[in-house]
Amino acid sequence: MKHALETLRHEFSSEPGSFQLRLRCDLVWDREAFTRLEKAMRAVCEEWQEAQEFPRWLAEGYYQVGWEVRSWTAHPNFPRPEPAEYYDACIERLTDLTDWFFRGFHVYMEPHIWSEL
Repeated sequence: MKHALETLRHEFSSEPGSFQLRLRCDLVWDREAFTRLEKAMRAVCEEWQEAQEFPRWLAEGYYQVGWEVRSWTAHPNFPRPEPAEYYDACIERLTDLTDWFFRGFHVYMEPHIWSEL
C-alpha cells in the first residue's frame, strides 16, 4: 500500500516522468506512466474503500485526474497514435476509479477482473 501512495504522490504532484506532466507539457500519452498511475489508483481504491476521511492531496489528485485528463486530451490536435478505443477505455477507467475512490465502491459486479489497458 505504501508504494501505491508514494506512486500517487509522485503522479498527482506532476513530478518528472509522471503521466500528467508528460500529458500536459509534452502532449504525450505515456502508456507506461498511465499504467503505473492506473494501478496505483486501483490499489488505493481497494485499500481505502472503507475510509471516511482522506488526505486533501489524495482527494484532489483523484479529482484532477478524473476530470482533467479527459479535458486535456479532448483537443482535436492532441496526438493519438493508438486507436481511439484505447483512449476511450483509459478515460473511462480513470472516471471509474475516481468514482470508486469517492463512493467507496465500484459499479462492477464481483468478482470483477480489471482488464489491462
